[in-house]
Amino acid sequence: MTEWLPTLAEREKAVLVTVATVEGSGPREPGAWMLVFEDGAAGTIGGGRLEFDAIAAARELLAGRGDAPQRRRYALGPSLGQCCGGVVHLVFERVTSGDIGALRGRLAAPTTPVALFGGGHVGRAIALRMEGLPFTLTWIDSRDEIFPEQLPANVKCESSDPVQRAVADLAPDSQVLIMSFSHAEDLDILAACLQRRRERADLPFIGLIGSKTKWATFRHRLEQRGFTAAELDAVHCPIGVPGIAGKQPAVVAVSALAQLLQTRTPSAPPRA
Repeated sequence: MTEWLPTLAEREKAVLVTVATVEGSGPREPGAWMLVFEDGAAGTIGGGRLEFDAIAAARELLAGRGDAPQRRRYALGPSLGQCCGGVVHLVFERVTSGDIGALRGRLAAPTTPVALFGGGHVGRAIALRMEGLPFTLTWIDSRDEIFPEQLPANVKCESSDPVQRAVADLAPDSQVLIMSFSHAEDLDILAACLQRRRERADLPFIGLIGSKTKWATFRHRLEQRGFTAAELDAVHCPIGVPGIAGKQPAVVAVSALAQLLQTRTPSAPPRA
């Protein structure tokens, strides 16, 4: 989320509002933020009356009325017109265009690396839906020509031939999705992932597209390659959240992304 960069550069000053702590239920997590300008805002701390009141308080600081930084407590109950039931503590800080360099790193959301093998219909659907999600995606295929020109900023494309060679260079703790154009290629990628997991234990999620029949065949072949039952039990096949029906690429993509969100281990939020 970098739409605030040109706005802060142009307006020269803003107030940064950060969720410091949450007691009970709240609309956003600690580390969520928004920048408030005299005539607009970027980011969100959850919307509703909480955000409305926070914007008003931030603009008071922008006008020079009050000291900053300051910390305010908001009870999400009847007095605020919200029924979350929790308490949110917000920190208000004045920032200027001179702080852009520091803010760029500070406001970057923690992300989980994902490796997607395969540029077919489902792979494309997943890559195009990455915008706004807490992932950095490396999209890998043996064919250069399959990658579209326009992709979300958190997606990078990589060509590898043979494609399984790319497994060795994946970022540590990558979640892996395998869905190439070839079952033979899928098998080689999966074997390389399992071998890396055996040696480094740094691929926490491996998902393979396909049916239960495909997985039964793959499992038998991988057993013949020396992988144990425990190692094979860690593979998710078919991929996706159970109970979501439909085989359209967009449906499978959303189901697979939901599964990644369920299984990711988020980094600690930035301190306010």
